[in-house]
Amino acid sequence: MRKILIPTDFSENAMNAIKFALELFKYEISEFFLMHAYQDEIYANEELLTRETLDNSTKIVSDKSAKLLEETLQKIKEISPNPRHTYRKISANNLLIDEADKIVDERDIDLIVMGTRGETNDRKLTFGSHTLQVLKYVQCPVLAIPENYKYTQPKHILFPTNYMIPYKRRELKLLCEMVCPYRAEIDLLYISKSNNLSIRQEDNRTFIKEVLYKNTLNFKIINSKNISKTIFKYIESHNIDMLVMVNTRHSFLENILFQSVLDKMTLNIKIPFLAMQNIRRS
Repeated sequence: MRKILIPTDFSENAMNAIKFALELFKYEISEFFLMHAYQDEIYANEELLTRETLDNSTKIVSDKSAKLLEETLQKIKEISPNPRHTYRKISANNLLIDEADKIVDERDIDLIVMGTRGETNDRKLTFGSHTLQVLKYVQCPVLAIPENYKYTQPKHILFPTNYMIPYKRRELKLLCEMVCPYRAEIDLLYISKSNNLSIRQEDNRTFIKEVLYKNTLNFKIINSKNISKTIFKYIESHNIDMLVMVNTRHSFLENILFQSVLDKMTLNIKIPFLAMQNIRRS
């Protein structure tokens, strides 16, 4: 059974991400965990909040969270009455990152699906603050869905890689099984000033080929120094439906995500983006 965590702030962007996940996994037996972490909302208005009013404010926010989660679940059942899918609601007085980490560990979550931005995030940035935190720090693959993105079957996937890291089988298997029903082609893009691969890189490429055996793989090399611009141009020129990258030390994705000024990021992602975390999980 596929286990999918969907954090929500009840925005249109969050609902759009939910709809995408329902459609993407319509052929799989899946358990969806709808999660709302509301601790930030309790302390949002510090001018009005006092020790005396804290308990009452917490109850108001908690009740609202539970009510909106139930309304969200009813919407889901109306738009996608899929007998393969089951749902669990989680309303938590916690921070998003901490609650997501907790659920990932306790429930052995396969994938987190969320919008690239929430209700209040800066629309000039590719990723909102909450999404970026999850991408950086939660040890689970994250599928980020752009605002207003209309579902398209993921038939052409771009997977930029430098082949320098020993990929985890669980992460690659998730990708393989997720896009296999759509007969997807996956372009493995190596961006480098050299066409030659080291023995380590060749071994890692072989491992990718073995795990992604259900998919059509195209191994590409582009000579370039600017990784993010090259990725963006490739997406535009090859009609890519989904971008996949691995987040680990010395990876392409780390170089992009950990820039100090996020709005300088030239990679403006307008398609679903799967960030795989290169960690060892049972």
